[in-house]
Amino acid sequence: MNKQTERFTLQGGAGDIEALRDEPDAQAGEPHGTAVIAHPHPLFGGTMDNKVVQTLARAFVQSGWRVVRFNFRGVGGSAGVHDEGRGEAEDFLAVVNQVAPEGTLALGGFSFGSFVTCSALASLWPARNVEQLVLVGTAAARFTVHAIAPELHERTLVVHGEQDDTVPLAAVMDWARPQSLPVTVFPGGGHFFHGQLPLLKSVVMRHLRA
Repeated sequence: MNKQTERFTLQGGAGDIEALRDEPDAQAGEPHGTAVIAHPHPLFGGTMDNKVVQTLARAFVQSGWRVVRFNFRGVGGSAGVHDEGRGEAEDFLAVVNQVAPEGTLALGGFSFGSFVTCSALASLWPARNVEQLVLVGTAAARFTVHAIAPELHERTLVVHGEQDDTVPLAAVMDWARPQSLPVTVFPGGGHFFHGQLPLLKSVVMRHLRA
């Protein structure tokens, strides 16, 4: 993503996990903490190089966070095969335990990655303090997404496209409504936010810096 991007390998339940680490500008001082970001569905071409995932990574990096994104099992250089979210949540937790065993933590995900992020969060919270949570295009139509603890709502940004034809907005509203969890809707936005990635980056940065 930039000259400070580091490619490295972690270990998960299925073997190697291919990962990328991006550092914020050193002149800005020490990073606020580490953000771990999950990518969309592996069986539909999702990887850690997805444009929305890259946009989230840039937003976190430019807001002073160290960012780690990784390929789920069976994707790219990561070992194993797709596990419908179960093994992927294990992968997510393995990444967190290796790159940020302590200290300030943020989580993010796009589409299937948001579903996995919420599954991992359910295991991490409240033992680990999660400072920020960013969920984009949350896959609430095809998966049972864990609810977000009320204490985390002020730290959570949920973004969805009005015209998302992969995950209908109504499905995300049905998930968010019982929680009274606000959803930021991009008018005219589709699942991949074509033409709206700069806006997405801006909205995420505004949330992170609030």
